[in-house]
Amino acid sequence: MTWDTAHTLGKGDVVSNESLANLLREERRFEPPAQLAADANVTAEAYERAKADRLGFWAEQARRLSWSTEPTETLDWSNPPFAKWFKDGRLNVAYNCVDRHVEAGHGDRVAIHFEGEPGDSRSITYAELRREVAKAANALLELGVRAGDRVAVYMPMIPETVVAMLACARIGAPHSVVFGGFSADALATRVRDADARVVITSDGGYRKGGASALKPAVDEALSRPGTENVRNVVVVRRTGQDVDWTEGRDLWWHDLVERQSEEHTPEAFEAEHPLFILYTSGTTGKPKGILHTSGGYLTQVSYTHHAVFDLKPDTDVFWCTADVGWVTGHSYIVYGPLSNGATQVLYEGTPDSPHKGRWWEVVEKYKVTIFYTAPTAIRAAMKWGDDIPAKFDLSSLRLLGSVGEPINPEAWIWYRQHIGAGRTPVVDTWWQTETGGIMISPLPGVTATKPGSAQVPLPGISATVVDDEAREVPDGAGGYLVLTEPWPSMLRTIWGDDQRYLDTYWSRFENRYFAGDGAKKDDDGDIWLLGRVDDVMLVSGHNISTTEVESALVAHPAVAEAAVVGAADPQTTQAICAFVILRGAAAEELEEGGLVDELRAHVAKQLGPIAKPKRILPVAELPKTRSGKIMRRLLRDVAENRELGDVTTLTDSSVMSLIQQKLPSAGSED
Repeated sequence: MTWDTAHTLGKGDVVSNESLANLLREERRFEPPAQLAADANVTAEAYERAKADRLGFWAEQARRLSWSTEPTETLDWSNPPFAKWFKDGRLNVAYNCVDRHVEAGHGDRVAIHFEGEPGDSRSITYAELRREVAKAANALLELGVRAGDRVAVYMPMIPETVVAMLACARIGAPHSVVFGGFSADALATRVRDADARVVITSDGGYRKGGASALKPAVDEALSRPGTENVRNVVVVRRTGQDVDWTEGRDLWWHDLVERQSEEHTPEAFEAEHPLFILYTSGTTGKPKGILHTSGGYLTQVSYTHHAVFDLKPDTDVFWCTADVGWVTGHSYIVYGPLSNGATQVLYEGTPDSPHKGRWWEVVEKYKVTIFYTAPTAIRAAMKWGDDIPAKFDLSSLRLLGSVGEPINPEAWIWYRQHIGAGRTPVVDTWWQTETGGIMISPLPGVTATKPGSAQVPLPGISATVVDDEAREVPDGAGGYLVLTEPWPSMLRTIWGDDQRYLDTYWSRFENRYFAGDGAKKDDDGDIWLLGRVDDVMLVSGHNISTTEVESALVAHPAVAEAAVVGAADPQTTQAICAFVILRGAAAEELEEGGLVDELRAHVAKQLGPIAKPKRILPVAELPKTRSGKIMRRLLRDVAENRELGDVTTLTDSSVMSLIQQKLPSAGSED
């Protein structure tokens, strides 16, 4: 019995928790819809082609792009792990994302449907986008920005942010996009490390129903030592808030950009010319500036967007809900979709403003066909209730994607059922800031998908799971996820610190990139991500994944969301501590102590006694960053009674105070 023949439900139908549990037990694979498989961009033959000639496969994908000088060499790996892809080729990334589509006769195609949180909207065609990017490029040149100069971008989710990134790419100025929710200190650190010469920002943006200021953080950041080389701050007027002004340094975007010529001839750059620096957290506390270059990066993000999402540019409307401040926004809002001539949605605000059905309202409005979001957002929608998406017409959706962290099977099933009407494939993608593009994912027209598994490396990607001695583990075993061959969109180094690049990514296993993630192979050899190795707990000599325990907890009908950490324990090395958000009825009807014991028993039954949490704490909310990731580090601090680390990246730092206040009543610990 397959899902498609036995379990297809229409709009508004609801799966009970009991039915969902039954579905998970009886059917763990979902075959691609027949029509999608028949029309798929990529077929199973791609795996064989890439296996037979991996470099030839990537050379073929590079020909999807427009090069001013075609590359003759695919990979230079003479100085590993410092890769050079297509090094003798020359191209312009912005030309590939904009101009060539206009020249091909698609200037009237919508590139971006912008939806502001307050409800304002505008649609921008490729011809209009080309004009705006040309004007912004001319503006940067007027300010003295030249190829190789770094430009910091600290912006909300508005079209000018995409224009600014493309303008930088057009003139060969690497951009450093800093998430608009980061503090002035975080911005100053990134401006200083990249030695940025111009900052592009906004007076503010709209978030959670109000105007959130950005320009004050820029002013504060540029008062810090080491930022003196910033010559200009260009400010987009979005909210109309009053802002402080530094004459001679600060310029309004509309004054500077709008008076520029709409004509600009893009210059071709070497394939290894730096495209952007994107900072990610480091274990030392100092952010790592991940450097990506042009030709290889664009090749892989363009191909993976085409293959994993089965994009049909003439008919599809793509929506990735990420912020451009993260790599997902770089690769699957800006460079991947636009290089493929896609029409996409750009949304400014949060999924629950002005109401919890906002995303589904946008899907209905623009008839979105491909939707890509994070497991955290999916679980939030689950918690808000099945009835909310049921109010909207989501019948346009034909493909769903997941990104950011491992997705538990229950959320995967709910996503497919309540957002995809029980018929859409779900592509669970694994990749990182460092990998640049998607590495492991089902192909929607090829793969029989398994809820919760990213499954297999994409064609041309070499990944496996190894043990402590770097031996590949057999099917059914777990260990560390490694990449065994270079790939086009790989980071080239850590900005200004080659040694840190070597130490961080290439020192654990010889000649293999260690992703920092734990993984297991199932009996079919498919890969299941277990989260960061820091989130793989060692309990009485057993490796237990936080993701597996979280999935077991969420499978209980009383639990809406869970986060699990390992806390130091003198008897078992680590003790399992769980923080759970209860569904409304459970929180109101059951006594906390009794429910805690029930949940512990439930996990033990699902995963075995060794996985039974020592402590379970019901909480109202979990600490999350503004990108939606759960900050397990802070939960570990609480569980081990340590002073809290940095909470500035949290959406709501008061959440941690509430959790600490509840800690003494954490429940049974036997």
